[in-house]
Amino acid sequence: MRSESSDFPRIDPWYAAIFVRRSRRSYLTETISAEALECLGSVCREFRPFSEARAVLIQAQGESVFKGIVGSYGKIDNNPWYIAFIGNMASARVQEAVGYTGEGIILEATSLGLGTCWVGGYFRPEAVAQRMSLGIHERVLAVTPVGIASDGFTFKEKLMSGFGRMHRRKPLQQLVTGIPEEDWMTTALEAARVAPSAVNRQPWRFEISGRSICIALDESRDTFHVARRLDCGIAMLHLELGAGHAGASVQWSFPAGSVACLSAS
Repeated sequence: MRSESSDFPRIDPWYAAIFVRRSRRSYLTETISAEALECLGSVCREFRPFSEARAVLIQAQGESVFKGIVGSYGKIDNNPWYIAFIGNMASARVQEAVGYTGEGIILEATSLGLGTCWVGGYFRPEAVAQRMSLGIHERVLAVTPVGIASDGFTFKEKLMSGFGRMHRRKPLQQLVTGIPEEDWMTTALEAARVAPSAVNRQPWRFEISGRSICIALDESRDTFHVARRLDCGIAMLHLELGAGHAGASVQWSFPAGSVACLSAS
């Protein structure tokens, strides 16, 4: 069940961050300011829109955390901190809850001028779990390094961005069924269209019915050990931020057959 907070999501700064966020894998050794760390730590503690998802900010470069393609081909360099995104696996909505929650924290980091990179399939959750206390049903589903990104994109970052065409997005015509009848819907859909996903697979489809936009899964298989529903949770937040930026008052519902539906109230 989604809980309400008067402070989150932070519509204007997070909506602006949507369009400037990029995955960053190379960081400077420069220390993050105390003020930025306090803001980031606060949002990790307080942004709990779903009871089954939470985040923990950890001071460590994480050499023992990252592995596989991220650990070598697209190595994470010099990040002074990382954030663990944790979900209660007893919940049927845990993946989308973690995606929604984690993206809010990543957008907050972006608005603070910090670099991040969603890592869902190529990290060692057991190494992360050693630095915190997990509940009986809790599991670390994803992490992000966080720090001051190096000036410009390194060769490795450009290689990873080209690999899989990470910054290209499908046009809305390929993603949307139905015709937006209200202005807020178009703004929301454009924000959701650019949401990040594992290997840029964009597993969401948007179905418009009246004053609602429902998110459904495409028919592809899960890849790279990252659940498609986690990606859809990221798109959920983008959709809500777009609607809020357009001035719409909206709320979520979770009908059978859809990941979630956003409706104007």
